[in-house]
Amino acid sequence: MTSQNEQLAQIGVVGLAVMGSNLARNFASRGHTVAVYNRSPEKTRTLIADHGSEGDFLPSETVEDFVASLERPRKAIIMVQAGKATDAVINQLADAMDDGDIIIDGGNALFTDTIRREKEMRERNRHFVGAGISGGEEGALTGPSIMPGGPKESWETLGPLLESIAAVVDGTPCVTHIGPDGAGHFVKMVHNGIEYADMQVIGEAYQLLRFGAGMEPAEIADVFAEWNKGDLDSYLIEITAEVLRQVDAETGKPLVDVILDAAGQKGTGRWTVKEALDLGVPTTGIGEAVFARALSSSLDQRAAAKGKLPTGALKTFEDLGLSKEEFIEDVRLALYASKLVAYSQGFDEIQAGSDEHDWGVDPRDLATIWRGGCIIRAKFLNRIVEAYDNDSDLPSLLLDPYFNGELKDLIDPWRKVVLYATQLGLPAPVFTSSLAYYDSLRAERLPAAIVQGQRDFFGAHTYKRIDKEGTFHTLWSGDRSEIEV
Repeated sequence: MTSQNEQLAQIGVVGLAVMGSNLARNFASRGHTVAVYNRSPEKTRTLIADHGSEGDFLPSETVEDFVASLERPRKAIIMVQAGKATDAVINQLADAMDDGDIIIDGGNALFTDTIRREKEMRERNRHFVGAGISGGEEGALTGPSIMPGGPKESWETLGPLLESIAAVVDGTPCVTHIGPDGAGHFVKMVHNGIEYADMQVIGEAYQLLRFGAGMEPAEIADVFAEWNKGDLDSYLIEITAEVLRQVDAETGKPLVDVILDAAGQKGTGRWTVKEALDLGVPTTGIGEAVFARALSSSLDQRAAAKGKLPTGALKTFEDLGLSKEEFIEDVRLALYASKLVAYSQGFDEIQAGSDEHDWGVDPRDLATIWRGGCIIRAKFLNRIVEAYDNDSDLPSLLLDPYFNGELKDLIDPWRKVVLYATQLGLPAPVFTSSLAYYDSLRAERLPAAIVQGQRDFFGAHTYKRIDKEGTFHTLWSGDRSEIEV
C-alpha cells in the first residue's frame, strides 16, 4: 500500500461492498493507484487489511480527503445502492470536485435517473457517466463487460482505464462508449432483461427434462455440459450444469431440490418490460420471464391452488412415444430458438430506445462487448457481430441469413416442445411466447384487423385500408356507410 502523501490516484472507488471492492482490486491489479472510500470507514479498513498487498491503494475516511487524493481530471466510480443514496453521493462528490472532473455511476441505475443526473452535473461543469457493469462479483474482479454512456470527452479520458480492467475477447476489450447521457444504463437494463429471458428458458428446459422425462439433476447436468460444447455454449448454460451437480451437505439431496422455488428480482427486468411497452416494442420473452419470477414468488396463491385446479387429460412421457434422446435433442433445439428470440427482441428494444433518445447506439458494438465478462456472454454473439457487419440496418436478427438458416432446422422441434409442454401440463411461458412472437412476425395477416374494427365500433377510433390511402370510420350506429376522416 502506498501512502497518500507519496502520490495521487488515477481512479477512485466509492462504495466498498463486494462489487466496489472487487472493482478497486481489479484496477490495482492492473497497476493503477486506486483511491478508496466508504461511508462506513470499517469497510475501507477491511479492504486494506485483506487486500492492501495486491496493489497501490489510497484509503480515505472523508469525501474531501478522497477527492484530494485523485489526480486531475478526477475520476471516481460510485458503487452504491441505486436511488436516493446514489444522488447523495453524487452531490457530495460534485461539491468537493472541480470543473471537468468525472463521476461514474457503476450501479444498476434507471436510465432516466442517469439522464437527469448527467444534465444536473453538466450544469455544474462536472462530467457524469452512467456505466453498466456486467459480470457479477467475479467479473468485477477479473474482467467485466462495461457499458459507459455520458459525454464523449469523458470516454476519451476514461477509455484507457476501463479498457485495462475489462474482459478481453480476441484481443478486444469488452468495453466501448455506448452513447450520450443514459445510453449506457439503458443498454445495461436491456442486457439484464435478456438475462431474465435466458435464465427462465433454461429453467423451462430443466423443468421439461426433470418432470417430463423424469431425469435426475446429475443426469441433466451432464446434458447441459454437453450442450455447452455446441451452439448453446454460454456462461449461463455452464453454470446451470454446476448448480445441478451440487449436492446439499445437510440433506444429501441435490441442492436444486432444497432451494425454494421462488425467484427474486431487483428491478431491471421490470424496467426493461415497462420501457418496451412505452416504446411499443414487443419483448414478449423478457416479459414472460419477469412474470414467471413474480408468479413463482406468489407462494400463498400457489399453495391455495395446489391440487385444486383441474388439469384436463394430461399425457405421460411414455404417451408421447419418444425416446429420451429424441426428447433431449428437441428441447435443446427449442432452447436455442427461444434464446435467439430473446436476444433479437432485446436488440429491437435497444434500437428503439436509441432512436427515441438520439443516442446512436451501434448494435454491433454491443454484441462485441457482450462476448466476455457479462452474464449473457455466449458463443453465438460472434454470429450477431457478423450479422450487423453484413447489414448494419438489419430489421430483425431473425432475418439475418445465418440465423434464418438456423431457424429452418429449429422450428419443427420448437413446435413439438411447446406441444409436449402443454400435453405434459408443464409451464413453459418463454418457449411458448417466443414461438407465438415468431409466428406473429412471419404471419401474412394478424387479428389486429378485427381489433381495429372493434375499436372503431365502440370508440370511433378509425382504421386504415389495405387498398387505398386515408383514414376511415364506419357509421356503426347509423347506416353503416364508411366515411373518410
